[in-house]
Amino acid sequence: MSIQSADKNGTGITENSTSRDAVSSFHSANQVGSTGRDRSNNETVLSVQHVKKRIKRKMIIHDVTFDVRAGEIFGFLGPNGAGKTTTIRMLVDLIKPTEGTITVCGHNVNRDPEQALRHIGSIVENPEVYSYLTGWENLEHFARMQPGVDEQRIREVVELVRLDRRIHDKVSTYSLGMRQRLGIAQALLGRPKLLILDEPTNGLDPKGIKEMRAFIRLLAAEGMAVFVSSHLLSEIQLLCDRVAIISRGKVLAVGGVRELVETHSHMAVWQLEPRDQGLAILQNSPHVQMITNADELIDDSIVAGSGADAIFTEMDEEHIAELVTQMTASGISVKGVTKINPTLEQLFLKMTEGEILE
Repeated sequence: MSIQSADKNGTGITENSTSRDAVSSFHSANQVGSTGRDRSNNETVLSVQHVKKRIKRKMIIHDVTFDVRAGEIFGFLGPNGAGKTTTIRMLVDLIKPTEGTITVCGHNVNRDPEQALRHIGSIVENPEVYSYLTGWENLEHFARMQPGVDEQRIREVVELVRLDRRIHDKVSTYSLGMRQRLGIAQALLGRPKLLILDEPTNGLDPKGIKEMRAFIRLLAAEGMAVFVSSHLLSEIQLLCDRVAIISRGKVLAVGGVRELVETHSHMAVWQLEPRDQGLAILQNSPHVQMITNADELIDDSIVAGSGADAIFTEMDEEHIAELVTQMTASGISVKGVTKINPTLEQLFLKMTEGEILE
């Protein structure tokens, strides 16, 4: 038989051996994107505790809790109407929570907004810049609103976002990526400890996305806490240390990207002969969940390459060996088992029941 551990592109390790030997040498190909940084001991910059928001008689946000640490990139994912934008607006005091507390560097955003917001730089939705002014003039304008921001600080943020060659050009001549960087420069003027970015790569080409990713990592490496809201799940998987998944106003999961993906059930593709007898064993196992919408949850190349007789299941890896043993004892030939580690996108679709991202 052949047992494979496949990534989302269908590649993996194949071993040819007897059923019993192959089970003992079953490999798991780790395809989880993660920065690998350990920020568990860093100070908490943003703390959201049991936050609720009611509008009229409808509860929009239900008991949301998470925190963001210094030097960490934290992803915030949610489908359309999940409450993602409402939560972000509460973080920056644009609206008030009905219950719960939001603190930034120990300051309560609701009770002491001036002190709390002093530590926040944010771009909510689109950067607010004036196209008829130069980049420098825009930054001068916003610097006047913040105490302690002088010309030297403007030069520092311009250099940081790499706009020094174009900073004296009109913003109307800027590309979308340059406008995004100018918006981030504006958000950094006050030396915030928390940077909130809503869809920072929206509309950028692949090169611009890569540059933005590198820039955000640079900020985190300098110790800044970065909160990123995005609909690009593959990008979040590459970029973030931890994520929160929100749906219908409730946080479904909070944790490290690698941790969340690896601790949830994996998908396994079975090649069995006779198929019907093997299928019956899988269907009767309490450890197996049958997948009927494989084309939605698994990469097309894997589905197409598995053949018409393939059986798609979801289960914990630890139960694969015992099922292979059970099938072998029942006279069923296990031609192959391909384990597929879920991506963040697949985990998201499962948790949110396929809802569309904002």
